[in-house]
Amino acid sequence: MKPSITVSSLDADRLDQLIATLAPGELATHAGLLEELARADIVEPQNMPPGVATMNSTVRFEIDSPEEAFCLTLAYPKDMGQVPNGISVLTPIGSALLGLSVGDTIDWPRRDGHMLNVRLLEVLYQPERAGQYFR
Repeated sequence: MKPSITVSSLDADRLDQLIATLAPGELATHAGLLEELARADIVEPQNMPPGVATMNSTVRFEIDSPEEAFCLTLAYPKDMGQVPNGISVLTPIGSALLGLSVGDTIDWPRRDGHMLNVRLLEVLYQPERAGQYFR
């Protein structure tokens, strides 16, 4: 069972636009992100709970295989060159992190088909929490 997720309307619109630009062969690779967006609770940026991983949030999370913790910023692919310690939302872990709340765990397929357990430990920075609603 997947945890409930929350995505800002701004992020949802931008991600829909990003997905629309993908080549047909890439859509299958990002089916998980599409499914997450379809099941997400969409809220206005001003109403985003502070402990949710949104786009451009810096988060601390752990994976189970191999057991390791990371502190990365969830970014759009076009911004990866300007985001130190960034992780693209189009990567499996980036897609898994989007919309999670602190303490949530989600099982997510890796590119090799094996499952990966991702747990959100902390949201160190969230644009919405900082009052940056239209970044």
